[in-house]
Amino acid sequence: MKAMILDTPGAPLQYRDVPAPEPGADQVLIQVHACGLCRTDLHVVDGELTEPRLPIIPGHQIVGRVVKCGDRIRDVAVGDRVGVPWLGGSCGQCGFCTSGRENLCGEARYTGYQINGGFAQYAVADHRFCFPIPGDYPDLQAAPLLCAGLIGYRALGMAGDGTRLGFYGFGAAAHILIQVARYQGREVYAFTRPGDGEAQTFARDLGAVWAGGADERPPTVLDAAIIFAPVGDLVPAALKAVDRGGIVVCAGIYMSDIPSFPYALLWEERVLRSVANLTRADGEEFLALAPRVPVKTEVHGYPLERANEALDDLRAGRFTGAAVVVVDPEACS
Repeated sequence: MKAMILDTPGAPLQYRDVPAPEPGADQVLIQVHACGLCRTDLHVVDGELTEPRLPIIPGHQIVGRVVKCGDRIRDVAVGDRVGVPWLGGSCGQCGFCTSGRENLCGEARYTGYQINGGFAQYAVADHRFCFPIPGDYPDLQAAPLLCAGLIGYRALGMAGDGTRLGFYGFGAAAHILIQVARYQGREVYAFTRPGDGEAQTFARDLGAVWAGGADERPPTVLDAAIIFAPVGDLVPAALKAVDRGGIVVCAGIYMSDIPSFPYALLWEERVLRSVANLTRADGEEFLALAPRVPVKTEVHGYPLERANEALDDLRAGRFTGAAVVVVDPEACS
């Protein structure tokens, strides 16, 4: 099969032929139609996440059809259209796993990081971590739901039920979550790179009541803020923006160092917390909710062999919405 391979962090992915995988007893073999691309892929490729299994095929928002099932599988069938997220496996036995918090399992493995991912024509996945794709979603539009959507949805839940929400960084996750927040009757205040008028217009078009630079203060105090951008300097800025008892959620897997800040910013029962990965319950809940909203994703497609270009465009912020690597254009629904 054709695949994009990461041999050395910091170097471009290599487009080459590799053997197609075979599924184990608890795995399915998926013919990949499309694979979303997100900032976590950048952190893997750029070496900011330091424990990849090399060489590795990146990509963790996989959409495709099952073409072969392992011997022990009874709940997935050949022909099913499924999605595969970042969390690709866990031990299933520790206290975290048995309490529905497999996202915190010490033996968790991740798609496109320790498990070969979706920048390839075929991928294998643990059947327990495959989700049925809602029928209303074409492959390209479904792909961003599997990370930007799922982890963003978990972050939204951790932000509490306040009305006024700040989104710091308005990329793939925020453009999905603003639709969910508006469906829930909330107001969204969008913070972008300073001077990024295109992103601010995009946020307003999606219903943000205010959009400005991350260096600006919103016109009103916020109940909560979610930080999507991997910039530690945004933490004290967000704490300044939220009200007493407000919550600041760091939604990324990686963030630059958080600078020191006075205790007064955290005082009055403000909360600072992180999000780690996702759970299967998050996947089931969000993929059931998305068609009811309905969530509509804005996507920019790149052929498999141009995945490096997609990564560069994401790194430079050259598009709004989400990027998707189109692996099999003829098979895409």
